[in-house]
Amino acid sequence: MDRTQAIRRVGFVVLAANLLLAVGKGTVWWSTGSLAVGSEAVNSLSDSIYSIIILAGLYLTTKPPDFEHPHGHERIEPFVALFVAVGVFAAGGAILWQSTVRILEGSYGSPAGTYGVLVLVAAAVIKFGLYRYCQRVGKNRNSPALVAAGLDNRNDILTAGAALVGVLGAQAGYPILDPLAAMVVSIGIIYTGYEIVRDNVNYLVGAAPPEYLRALIIQTALSHPDVKGAHDVVAHYVGPEVDVSLHIEVEGDMTVTEAHEIESWVVQAIRNIDEVDDVFVHVDPKELGEWKEDDETERFTTFSPDGGDGKRP
Repeated sequence: MDRTQAIRRVGFVVLAANLLLAVGKGTVWWSTGSLAVGSEAVNSLSDSIYSIIILAGLYLTTKPPDFEHPHGHERIEPFVALFVAVGVFAAGGAILWQSTVRILEGSYGSPAGTYGVLVLVAAAVIKFGLYRYCQRVGKNRNSPALVAAGLDNRNDILTAGAALVGVLGAQAGYPILDPLAAMVVSIGIIYTGYEIVRDNVNYLVGAAPPEYLRALIIQTALSHPDVKGAHDVVAHYVGPEVDVSLHIEVEGDMTVTEAHEIESWVVQAIRNIDEVDDVFVHVDPKELGEWKEDDETERFTTFSPDGGDGKRP
């Protein structure tokens, strides 16, 4: 399955799951009047609404390149992820506000009974599956929007757990546990919104990629036997993908065809790195005096991209 199909499939699965949970929680809320389950029903309904918008955003990002967008549409993804962050902030703030009001007013709602417990446990299990699914596909397919959606599903596990504490607490005669647990969870939700914003702002402002990736780019360029050095290596995010430009140093007595073949080899080798999009290589012959020391290249030449354990961070 290609990247487009994989990302769109995840979007449909997340939307269907959120709609199912909204109906299930809403039914229990309607029959029992539990405020804890009712807040979860509203949470799932809001998840469904912005899942539709996320799906529309993912449809745009996976469209093929066209005349007006020759590099494709992947750069829309950080904006989609930021929209998820807005939803996360809104959910966290709403839960914090609602729980505070409940404590001050002393109105904790009605017990949800066995059905409330079952629907909240089912919600936590489903959300855990969605979290793992979104994270796996998002990282494998380099999709920040799916990674952000995964983090939001992780938050929903916490909110379902808080609601479950409230439901069980109400049945045991301690209804105040519901708003207290919700207050604690709301802080975690808001922090996750911050994490999503932090990561995706880096994509939008053209931040440098992690050191392991910069080292891998330099070591790939130097792996060609006729490349004697590299300098002025610049790698930065353009959306979720990385653009690279660098100068490679070669002996000056080769033909134009030979130099071109080396340049083409380096470009293709770096493009084969999953996170990389475009690569621009400038060839510097030794005789022109353009070879120069580059501290970053020297450092990354011996840098271990896998952290010494054979795995990427």
